[in-house]
Amino acid sequence: MEYALLGFLTSLSLILAIGAQNIFVIEQGLKNQHVFLVCLICSISDCLLIFTGIFLFHYFSQYFNSLIELIFNILLLLFLVHFIYSKIKSRNENINLNEETNSISALKIFLKTLGFTYLNPHVYSDTVFFLGNFSKNFILSQKITFGIGASLASLLFFFSIGYASTYFSKYLNNQKIWKIINWIIITIMTVISLYVLKEVISSI
Repeated sequence: MEYALLGFLTSLSLILAIGAQNIFVIEQGLKNQHVFLVCLICSISDCLLIFTGIFLFHYFSQYFNSLIELIFNILLLLFLVHFIYSKIKSRNENINLNEETNSISALKIFLKTLGFTYLNPHVYSDTVFFLGNFSKNFILSQKITFGIGASLASLLFFFSIGYASTYFSKYLNNQKIWKIINWIIITIMTVISLYVLKEVISSI
């Protein structure tokens, strides 16, 4: 039980940091767009990556070198730039949150969620490498318990922010407030993009 709690608290402390994935989940919650699907994909992905790090840490630490990290950073930067561009392009469009829920396909949201999850090198550094390295000296049963605790933290976190945002969306369904939210998202994503760009430049 203590290893499950350790895994839960360690994972939660890592995931609480504001990042592109978290902002995306919050946005989908505010728009009420396939919230369950988004939260489920993020939670399952974290679980897979956590247990990958726990059981295959030595393999990944051997092959996941700086070149691969650079490639992931470049892919993430391109993805974020495209996302920011689409946000700026649609900044003056009228938004009806109820209509938006029906007009966006589950496939589009599915692919976008995968992009925010698997193109983010910090997801790997937190789930695969940090948690894998942290638990490398545990015995097998302790590793499994630790991984379950860490996975539960991700599950709780994503569903909490997703559905909390959905709850507050009913108070935000007007054009002026949503445009402010849109600009906040653009600003945060731009800051994240600049940070990723800095990582790319420092890796070259």
